[in-house]
Amino acid sequence: MSITRHKQILEYLAYGNERSVSFLAEQLQTSEITIRRDLNTLAEQGKLIRTHGGATRNDLPFVPFTHKSVIHTQAKKQIGQRAATLVEENDVLFLDCGSTVLAMGPYLKTFRNLKIITNSLPLIWELREAPHLSINLIGGELDVQRQAVHGSVALEHVARYHADKAFLGVDGISLKNGLTARSETEASFTKALLANAERSVLLADLSKFEQDSYLKFAPLSAIHYIITRAGLDENLVQQYREAGCEWIEA
Repeated sequence: MSITRHKQILEYLAYGNERSVSFLAEQLQTSEITIRRDLNTLAEQGKLIRTHGGATRNDLPFVPFTHKSVIHTQAKKQIGQRAATLVEENDVLFLDCGSTVLAMGPYLKTFRNLKIITNSLPLIWELREAPHLSINLIGGELDVQRQAVHGSVALEHVARYHADKAFLGVDGISLKNGLTARSETEASFTKALLANAERSVLLADLSKFEQDSYLKFAPLSAIHYIITRAGLDENLVQQYREAGCEWIEA
């Protein structure tokens, strides 16, 4: 139905500054003619801005965690499950506040001896009944919208520890600009995790690739593993591998 497609189109735009007609047609498994018609309708309703090759948002809204957590739910679950297979007993883990990282929660409960350091309140709640796990909640200022803790104190907290692996998400990732974020707060926190972890694992659904957000903060070389779903163009996948990222499909 067109209403469902319209909702999906706006969800894709929520994660990127611009989406092409061909990208949307491929993701939604419909014709480019249909996508163009949908974009024109949504533009007339003031919900997006038409561009030469597709559409862009008519603003740069903050996407709250409660919205993120219900987008691409099945994909995030599968990515989270696959990410958990990289975890080993006795690991010390950094886990950020991303909704895809949160999807790892149910699969971490099967471990008997992990130390988890996180700024994510939903993740703390998810793991509350796993007493065999050691949970370290990062201190700092509460960000109600993101349901997480951030700020200068949070950065100091992270710097006190060394993790075996950091599992994180980003607002955008591209071959040209590496990792990007919507805010300096998010960028600074993710950089702190990268700096204090032995290995880094990026969890991302397909909507994040070849999309650049507001602030460039780290090169692709900062990432050791990328976990996502199958479906990205194989030429792009090969280029990410050549950049030094081990590509894992959930």
